[in-house]
Amino acid sequence: MLKEKLFLASKSPRRAEILSAVGWPFEQHAAGIDETRSDGEDAISYTQRLARTKAETVARQIGEGLVLGADTVVVVGEEILGQPRDDDDARRMLSLLNGKWHKVLTGVALVRADQLSSAMVEYQSTRVRFRDMSPDEIEWYVSTGEPGDKAGAYAIQGQGGIFIEEIEGDYFNIVGLPVRLVYQMAQRI
Repeated sequence: MLKEKLFLASKSPRRAEILSAVGWPFEQHAAGIDETRSDGEDAISYTQRLARTKAETVARQIGEGLVLGADTVVVVGEEILGQPRDDDDARRMLSLLNGKWHKVLTGVALVRADQLSSAMVEYQSTRVRFRDMSPDEIEWYVSTGEPGDKAGAYAIQGQGGIFIEEIEGDYFNIVGLPVRLVYQMAQRI
């Protein structure tokens, strides 16, 4: 079923692990794009734009093949949380998530390198609820270093998983790649 090799426009080890786990052949290429959010851009538009830009950037580099771009953010209230800038930012993000529901959004783009105009772009949304964390627990978690390169400053598949009470939706989306959605898109492109 997963015969066509993907070119993953990301150096994310988590996205690579998901593709490997389902047996999807792929090759990784870093897109190296500017990920600054545009003024007034909502989370869905932002993740979809970045996913498409990543896929198109790598597609231009490789010239042929099916390219996958993805971008994940966490949304709590009206605030969009990407990766924390430093430990203080990670503490701030975890405090915002503490005891609350939030959304994890991943924009996904598939592009045929020889047909850039045929890009397919969608997104996946999953709800996640953190349990109440004490200040000591937040401090401990930040000290592990795990929050450093994760949207929303946590990894559900790692030590951060002990703070998750409930999810509604796709687990793999929280990790960073809604692989079922990618599969459905690949069948249609």
